[in-house]
Amino acid sequence: MTDDTSKHAPDAPGDEPEPAAVSPENSEAAAQPQADADPLEALKTENAELRDKYLRLAADMDNLRRRTERDIKDAKSYSIAGFARDMLGVSDNLRRGLEAIPAEAREAGGAGFTALIEGVEMTERSMLAALERHGVRKLEPIGERFDPHFHQAMFEIPNAEVPNGTVLQVVQDGYVIGERVLRPAMVGVSKGGPKAPANGGDQPEQA
Repeated sequence: MTDDTSKHAPDAPGDEPEPAAVSPENSEAAAQPQADADPLEALKTENAELRDKYLRLAADMDNLRRRTERDIKDAKSYSIAGFARDMLGVSDNLRRGLEAIPAEAREAGGAGFTALIEGVEMTERSMLAALERHGVRKLEPIGERFDPHFHQAMFEIPNAEVPNGTVLQVVQDGYVIGERVLRPAMVGVSKGGPKAPANGGDQPEQA
């Protein structure tokens, strides 16, 4: 009989399969990713990106701070604009009432009437002084070149001696609050004179 034990005997040490040989090309390909991923370069790139984000954020915060400061300043300066405009209407009525009193009545009036007139005049002055303390300033356009930003022309006055478009008369006083027009001055302007200089001479700063 044939002995079958040789079929099941363990392989001899010399019969083990040899590991697959690694070619130089495979070895170089495996080492390539580690060579490309340079930690120092990656950190430099990340640092540059973070620095750019920081600079952008700092610029945004600075712009926000400036805008907030400007808004707060405007709120303080112009918050009373509506109230001031209403008070100017009251002041106008006081002035109209005073101007409606004939000169004869002023002279012939008794002590009580004179005290009443002085009280109204004092009230008008106090009101305008209070508005001025809060940034409301009266325009003084007489002799200036007409500026539609600050003046409202009501009529023309023929005058060949002054440059054309010069304010010669004020019908209603105008006011500004800060750098903004609260109420334009209603004026009469000259007509028929020489052409006004192109630069406009001394004009109030436009809002």
